[in-house]
Amino acid sequence: MRVKVISLLIAIVVFLSSCKVWTSAQNGFGLFQNRDSTSFNRIMKSKDYDFQLRMANRYYDKKDYNHAQQLYEQLFPILKGGPQFEDIYYKFAFSYFNLKDYANAEHLFKGFVEVFPNSVRAEEMDYMRAYTYYKQSPKADLDQTNTTKTIGFMQAFINTHPGSARNKDATDIIDKCRIKLEMKDFKNAQLYYDLQQYKAAGIVFNSLLNTYPDSERGDQYKLFVIKSDYQYATLSVEEKRPERYQQVITDCNDFIDRFPDSKLSKEVKDYLNLCQNNIKPPKNEQVKKTS
Repeated sequence: MRVKVISLLIAIVVFLSSCKVWTSAQNGFGLFQNRDSTSFNRIMKSKDYDFQLRMANRYYDKKDYNHAQQLYEQLFPILKGGPQFEDIYYKFAFSYFNLKDYANAEHLFKGFVEVFPNSVRAEEMDYMRAYTYYKQSPKADLDQTNTTKTIGFMQAFINTHPGSARNKDATDIIDKCRIKLEMKDFKNAQLYYDLQQYKAAGIVFNSLLNTYPDSERGDQYKLFVIKSDYQYATLSVEEKRPERYQQVITDCNDFIDRFPDSKLSKEVKDYLNLCQNNIKPPKNEQVKKTS
């Protein structure tokens, strides 16, 4: 019995000791955090600007862009025009970019090129300005203003820096943006079709085909033109149908000429046969014309 009591007392002592150690560790961690915060506040309040700059660069090198950005922002007007200003401007802009504040980053990248047009970093900053718009480009079903701007600024970069090693990346981004714009336009066109607004759908799909003549989905867009025009003709009043079926026949023949190897050709030929049968005159009319 005595042994059990002693064992229980030892267990309690160990448990309480571990709690003290854990509590001490927690307090120590909190003290470390407080010290770190206090240390940064002291750096911000320092009048030793060389010291502030060294600390800003140290934060930047450690990828602590939040603290680096605050220090660069404070030093920006103080050291403006000095020998270190270009490096401050460069890292200040990238701090915003790495914090995903792309609007402010774009403004600073643009400003850097204007202030230091002959810098060896000017080309990079010009590219990064265009890239910030790409980073703000949303998914295809949202507003594509930044996607359109990305294409414009990337193309301007290519034109301004014809020998740049970044031109391949710029071209790839332009292609990705065009695909996104095409997808948005396709979804808009398909919405008209799904809402059974077939006349509008035919017009929009035709416009889509003309806007993206080299698209890999060109035959699909043309098929949608045929399907839209066919539905529009079928739902028309009787006297309008022959003319509108004739339009579908024209669309089908155009498809066959433009996409002779398309996997959709069979479906197109089915629509062609349907329309040709629909505009044939009745048998009694054919007899009258023969006689």
